[in-house]
Amino acid sequence: MFVRQSALVIIFLLGLIFNPSDIYAQIDFNKKPDDDLGNVEDKFQELFFEALKQKGIENYQRAIDALLKCEELNKEEAVIYLELGKNYSQLEQFNLAEEALLKGLKITPQNEWLLDQLYEVYTQQNNIPKAIETVKKLVEVHPDYKQDLATLYIRQKQFDDALKLLDELDKNLGSSPVRNNMRNEIYKQTAGDDSQITDLQHRIKSNPKNESNYLALIYSYQQNGNQEKAFETAQNLLKEIPESELVHVALYEFYLQNNQAEGAFKSAEKALISAEVNNNDKTKILQNLVNFAGNNPQYEKKLIALTSLISSDQSSESLSEVASYYLQSGDKQKALESYQKALQQNPTDFTLIKNSLLLQLDLQLYDNAAKESAQAISLFPAQPLLYLLNGVAQNNLKNPDKAIENLEMGLDFLIDDKKMEADFYQQLSISYQLKDNITKSKTFAEKAAAIIKAQ
Repeated sequence: MFVRQSALVIIFLLGLIFNPSDIYAQIDFNKKPDDDLGNVEDKFQELFFEALKQKGIENYQRAIDALLKCEELNKEEAVIYLELGKNYSQLEQFNLAEEALLKGLKITPQNEWLLDQLYEVYTQQNNIPKAIETVKKLVEVHPDYKQDLATLYIRQKQFDDALKLLDELDKNLGSSPVRNNMRNEIYKQTAGDDSQITDLQHRIKSNPKNESNYLALIYSYQQNGNQEKAFETAQNLLKEIPESELVHVALYEFYLQNNQAEGAFKSAEKALISAEVNNNDKTKILQNLVNFAGNNPQYEKKLIALTSLISSDQSSESLSEVASYYLQSGDKQKALESYQKALQQNPTDFTLIKNSLLLQLDLQLYDNAAKESAQAISLFPAQPLLYLLNGVAQNNLKNPDKAIENLEMGLDFLIDDKKMEADFYQQLSISYQLKDNITKSKTFAEKAAAIIKAQ
């Protein structure tokens, strides 16, 4: 709606500038004054362009003032009410915007610009019933608005009306990914409903090559607790469309539930390498397989083979799941590599940063840990853990002064975490020991010990 409206505005303004006589059919701006009252048309034009100028610099109230003066000069110009509607909308005075636009529509009932602006006013107020009434009128002017109408039907939960309109659009224009997604949204909201299942079965019978209908029916059966029918539908989809990749998001899970591990891993592989499967589904697949391999260690090799499919274009969530698996299996180096890849995807994820730094310290990669914790502090200057991890790295690099500086700063941000406070004191004790300041080292060691004993 908004893209179309922007285009309309540009066309309107170009027409206004280069051919104003077409915009104002009832006004001749070249007409010379024929009385002593002055040139009313010139005054109207001057005020109207002043209103456009004020709107352009976002001075909406002044634009409204100028337009109201235009209205006093000529109440029969619909364009006045269009501009009033826009300016009132910018000030969120929606009642006044609606009133102005309805005045304009009394003059030109089929005016697409006025109707489109009124449609926007209603959607901004979340007044969906009135928005539907308005878009129905727009459909009479321009059929492009049918998809907008279907969207409104979905928001109003008029699902049968929406599906009927989507079918009509597909028949006239061919299938569209956007409309398929709209259908899927309807099916999700009505999943498990008997009438919805019947409708989907009918659609599949009418068009057995439409993948989205199968997927929606699988989801409906799952929501209805009918796993057997869901599995049967997934197999039917694979028979009709052998190249389907999305079906494997459902199939791998059915195979796991039926202890058919070979089938599960084959389907999981196809889903993981598919560009059509979204990252959330891939993350869920890996999470389920990690849990499965944890309980069935004989399949660890297959899981490791699958993780090799995770490339740099995978989501940080998927890579994090892979890292979790490697941690469970004791391969800390590969876990760290996965966390590092995940950080390339999402460099400001605090959990990924923390896990990566902890592994670096565990693997005695102190140089990397010192550098990366310092970078992380610049991103999260109020996170005490980062100062502690930097202090640990600096102590192990025999840089006690840098360690003390960061540890003391970190303590300033620490609130109600006794265990971490004890860790800070233990590291400060190590720092001062490295400086041969045994008195301070002992003092901090005693502070740490007291906290630990009190817990």
